[in-house]
Amino acid sequence: MDNRADVREFLTSRRAKVNPRDVGLPMGTNRRVDGLRRNEVATLAGVSVEYYIKLERGAIGGASPEVLNAISNALCLDDAERAHLFDLAQAASAVERSPRRRSPKCWTPHPSLQWTLDAVTAGPAFVRNGRMDLLAANALGRAFYQDVYDMPGRPPNIARYTFLDRRSYDFYPDWDSFAEITVSILRTEAGRDPHNQELHDLVGELSTRNEDFRRIWGAHDVRHHGTGFKTFHHSVVGEMTLAYEGMEMESEPGLILTVYAAEPGSQSAERMQVLASWAASEERGASASGLAEQRTETGS
Repeated sequence: MDNRADVREFLTSRRAKVNPRDVGLPMGTNRRVDGLRRNEVATLAGVSVEYYIKLERGAIGGASPEVLNAISNALCLDDAERAHLFDLAQAASAVERSPRRRSPKCWTPHPSLQWTLDAVTAGPAFVRNGRMDLLAANALGRAFYQDVYDMPGRPPNIARYTFLDRRSYDFYPDWDSFAEITVSILRTEAGRDPHNQELHDLVGELSTRNEDFRRIWGAHDVRHHGTGFKTFHHSVVGEMTLAYEGMEMESEPGLILTVYAAEPGSQSAERMQVLASWAASEERGASASGLAEQRTETGS
């Protein structure tokens, strides 16, 4: 795969972020570039300047793990950035990659997975892939992301909602932060699964239709998204601050099981209970409506 442009832009952008003082280098008075110079990265990594220039131009496929680790250390990469660099090198290599991740169009959750999700009753629980498709959820998850499920097209997609639905600006009080997280997840997945045509199609659509997406995508930021706190403003119950835990599914490589939870006794927990009651009433109403339609069709 020809990913030389991605490699070049990623390494260049990381190099620009490193303050020379942070790696023990003098700032000097004739510095014309942001961050480190190429020769400084090469010196810190213990490789020749010519070799580092070759890597930064995109010829990374044959780089050894030792060299990649040395470059990562020189550029002060975090764990997510280091993993992304290795993914880029793997994508450029002629070595066969592991089997590609399953397409959301052909993946159906096993009944036991849905039972597990439904057993979570105190908060939203859902399964997504790296493309940010919502593939399965419990009742609270569907109620929590009701606007995402309401958008046309299947499967419902959090990234499309964030950048193409105006309601996301209300749902995410700190929209800029959520937008950056969303793009960094997509950028990370693009490094892990570079042949995913559905992901390329999504990135192309969002790049064409949203200027903010184009800008953030161009920053080449990546991240691991495992645990933390987020604040949302749900149209039914108002603002909630929730903890989240994201766990990779051992049985389904590439899929993430995420659970949101409110602090016990907090106002957010009270509002989550209200949302659960609302979701239950909505499901009862939908079931009753479906039963009425069925009776009408059968004439009973």
